[in-house]
Amino acid sequence: MEDGCSKVVSGGGSGSCGGGGKKPLHFARSLTYHHHQGHRVLPPAAKWRRHQLADEPRARPKDVVLYTTSLRGVRRTFADCSSVRAILRGFRVAVDERDVSMDAAFRRELRSLLDARGRAFSLPQLLVGGRLVGGADEVKQLHESGQLRRLLDGAAGQDPAYVCDGCGGVRFVPCTACGGGRKVFVEEEDRVQRCSDCNENGLVRCPNCCS
Repeated sequence: MEDGCSKVVSGGGSGSCGGGGKKPLHFARSLTYHHHQGHRVLPPAAKWRRHQLADEPRARPKDVVLYTTSLRGVRRTFADCSSVRAILRGFRVAVDERDVSMDAAFRRELRSLLDARGRAFSLPQLLVGGRLVGGADEVKQLHESGQLRRLLDGAAGQDPAYVCDGCGGVRFVPCTACGGGRKVFVEEEDRVQRCSDCNENGLVRCPNCCS
């Protein structure tokens, strides 16, 4: 006697096995589904969104720049720099701290920035995403009102306990070209000249944390 189940499978018929059993074409339908899955048609809105995302530039983290000084000559200025630094650490954001007492180029850079906006030179000064936020008073007011958090949204994160192994958190290291002496010997000309790689203190920005 011929088995009904084998008859259905081999013949590709639409009958059932044993009456009330599962349809044997279920496996065939799953093959068809997977065969066409990679060719399914997207709705117009989905196609437009996928094209839009492909054309959009990747969002870059906001740069957070803080001009400060490590000199304690003016107690109020040093205290303001410390307080703003502590506020930013509380938000766990990466800060490009530029110490004007370590590099005169930073002082000139900040002075030019403030002069263009008709503001007197003062420290500290905070910039977020290229926008001048202001000094200690402005930063504290924005922090108390909750607006500073929104300004820092999108900034790169950093563990506040992180300390660079290369510079110990100073952000400067002695120049490798002149050893910090600011002078290099030019053999071709048989003379000593000013090193062009370092600043007036014989220092360069730490390549580990300031690159």
